[in-house]
Amino acid sequence: MDRTGQEPGRRERKKAATRRALADAARRLFLERGFDQVTVAEIADAADTAVSTLFVHFPGGKEALVLGDGDERERLLTRAVLDRAEGVPILRALEDFFATRGPFATDADAEYRGLTALVVSTPALRAYARTLWTSCETALVRVIAEQTGRDSEDMSLRLLVRYVLEIPDIAGVEAEPRVALDTAFTHLRRGWPGF
Repeated sequence: MDRTGQEPGRRERKKAATRRALADAARRLFLERGFDQVTVAEIADAADTAVSTLFVHFPGGKEALVLGDGDERERLLTRAVLDRAEGVPILRALEDFFATRGPFATDADAEYRGLTALVVSTPALRAYARTLWTSCETALVRVIAEQTGRDSEDMSLRLLVRYVLEIPDIAGVEAEPRVALDTAFTHLRRGWPGF
């Protein structure tokens, strides 16, 4: 079903199947040969589609084939704040959210761990991931402002959100990412008590 509760039509199903085929082919090739050793032409060929079709579905190019376009990331991040249980501080909800993602996820399957290692070790992917996280800043500031009764222009709130969104890039490359995640949020809780 789509957002309106309707079953997707044939055209939408074909688009979704093409997106899935491209993403699946890219993941397989990247895990086999490495990100920098695979071209968009090879991905399109493996998915039995044209290069132009790849860019229609993934305008962000090769990086987007691994990490998406950020819309889902923003939605999940803001939902972590909005859907937190009563009494759960915002920073705890965000730490719990990050603990399920990328290098912080301890119960991930082998393919997910492989893709995470690929992102962490590939400069272009790591930079793209950081851009995706920081692009969530406005939405996360808005949601936290609404939840706390603060003004979304409050510099302290904007700083907090910026620091939170830098955590995956900084803590995710540490030898023990989960320990680094905990350390980062411990420091944020000291600087922003009550969050």
